[in-house]
Amino acid sequence: RPNPIIGQALLLDGDGVPMGMKMYPGNESEQPKIREVIKELKETHNIKGRTIQVADKGLNSGDNIYAALKESDGYIFSQSVMKLPEKEKNWILLENDYREIKNNEGEVIYKIKSCIDDFPIRVTTNGKKVSIDVTQKRVVTLNIALREKKLIEINKLIEKAKSMCASQAKKSEYGESSKYVDFKDENGEKAIASINYSKIEEDRKFAGYNLIVTSEIKMSDEEIYKVYHNLWKIEDTFRVLKSELDSRPAFMQTAEGIYGHFLICYYAVALLRLTEIKIFKGQYSTYELIDFIRNLELFKTKTQIANLTKASPIVTDISEKLKIGINHLYLNEKEVNRFFKVKFKI
Repeated sequence: RPNPIIGQALLLDGDGVPMGMKMYPGNESEQPKIREVIKELKETHNIKGRTIQVADKGLNSGDNIYAALKESDGYIFSQSVMKLPEKEKNWILLENDYREIKNNEGEVIYKIKSCIDDFPIRVTTNGKKVSIDVTQKRVVTLNIALREKKLIEINKLIEKAKSMCASQAKKSEYGESSKYVDFKDENGEKAIASINYSKIEEDRKFAGYNLIVTSEIKMSDEEIYKVYHNLWKIEDTFRVLKSELDSRPAFMQTAEGIYGHFLICYYAVALLRLTEIKIFKGQYSTYELIDFIRNLELFKTKTQIANLTKASPIVTDISEKLKIGINHLYLNEKEVNRFFKVKFKI
């Protein structure tokens, strides 16, 4: 089925280790789930301290911001640049106040600037949406490499849109390039497809820009940028779940069966992340650890146990670190049993 029948929410700590999971029906909005999973986690583990929620623009809503502030928590969310009022868009495009961040070779990686002010958010009160002002720090960045990449992608979509218009293709054939095409006239009536040049100009102007909104007004711009960009760990965790742990497709029908399947996958990825981050201190990626586990191969004969595991630097290193002979050609029962008795303190 092209539409999701189930959604999975994951909560990670600052190191990227999964701390909580919540399953929900695929026809429900994901936005309230961050509030629910954090509330459940705090209640389960009796967490009293202040937390800072980090999420992309999909979870950035007035209700989520208000809920975090009401609990004396903080937030760092990205926000769509294209949906900003014109005044804020103009501020983003102004060259003044941007600082250049360079790499060790002196090349500019990105530009950054910020401001602190009161901004309106829409929150739900008694079933109605009302506007309230909250003090926010807004950090805008211009990523040079990302801008170049985005401009290339835009140009490809433009060429496809022009080609589709010339051949009078159906709207369904345009794909993503349809955002640069008008299919209706000024009166909203169906018309011959034409290129929307104002949309193209707008996308080109803001290619490579990213806006982060946060309650952490005392945190430096660079620290906010760094914390937000750790979100790649969430995407990578879902990638591990899907590609390495076969979390989907799921061939269960009952709610209990579906939840049980994803719970096992969640435990597996949590253990892998703990191994990667806490035990090996990030020396090996989750993918390397999975390959290591899958490539372990022993063959037992009447007299001995042959180790068929392919030799590699990671096999030798882990063997030395854990003091188990997985790099030996032949093993005895005692050595094999030692594999399953290794304990870690985290």
